[in-house]
Amino acid sequence: MTDTAHSVAQQLFEFIQQSRDGYAIYDVDDRLCYCNGVFKEMFCIEGAYQHLTFADLIRHTYAIGRGIRLDTDNIEVWLTQANAKRRSRPFRLFEVDMMDGRWFLLSEQIRQDGALLVQAKDITKQKVMESELIRSVDTLHQMALTDALTGIANRRSFVESVESELSRCRRDTSLVSQLLLDLDHFKNINDTYGHQGGDAVLKQVADTIKKTLRQYDIFGRIGGEEFAVFLGSTDAQTAMEIAQRLCQAVAASTIHHGQAHIRVTTSIGVTTRECDTSFEQLYLEADDALYQAKQAGRNRVISYQQGPDSGQIGPD
Repeated sequence: MTDTAHSVAQQLFEFIQQSRDGYAIYDVDDRLCYCNGVFKEMFCIEGAYQHLTFADLIRHTYAIGRGIRLDTDNIEVWLTQANAKRRSRPFRLFEVDMMDGRWFLLSEQIRQDGALLVQAKDITKQKVMESELIRSVDTLHQMALTDALTGIANRRSFVESVESELSRCRRDTSLVSQLLLDLDHFKNINDTYGHQGGDAVLKQVADTIKKTLRQYDIFGRIGGEEFAVFLGSTDAQTAMEIAQRLCQAVAASTIHHGQAHIRVTTSIGVTTRECDTSFEQLYLEADDALYQAKQAGRNRVISYQQGPDSGQIGPD
């Protein structure tokens, strides 16, 4: 080796020793020939390391519960699966996470003589940024589907959920029902208590309805003071019973806003159809029944199929 080549080799060795990346070389028998400080720290190597195999290193870190995170109850099974991948192709690139929360991007490259060169680059900052970006996207997506005031589904989310449920249930002949609720004389509430009072009423009513519904019912705010409920696998009689409970629950609730104690009622339109319908059809029919409920005196439930309900609560 010439002096120049020796100098370059020495500089390269010093660079690897001081690098923030991990470097290691395994021989053809998968025994460790060389590694720098970062790689030692990754595998918790202390003292002499020559001739330790990859399996030896993995068993060691697994036994002490440090180093690379190994999500397994059987290290020998894990090693069998890992060895099937190692040296399976000339170059591999993959990520590993550490027990201390760090992440490394590992590359494995096989030389013609069978030696395996490993490089481990710390990508913790990138993974943190990636995780924050995913959370931000999820938050924005949730915000796009949630009514900001009440925290329930907005119109877009409600329609998408109903259409998805209708598509799913078209395989059978079950009945579905939809309720359309509109608060009575809501303009008077805004005029009397201001928009903050109106907002307090909307939030309380949404909470009351949500607590009264079944866990799997779809509930959303369509707009303004109008709410909608989709009841899957629900016949007309059950839908009317649920609507009556909602009507009574809203009428029985008291909204506290400052020194004021606000009472509110709701009118509800109900429709029931087989699954081979559309959201538009359900909405139009429930809206027609809701209009009848308003015309009949408010604070009552009316079914599109059955006309005015015989068990009306009475006008407000």
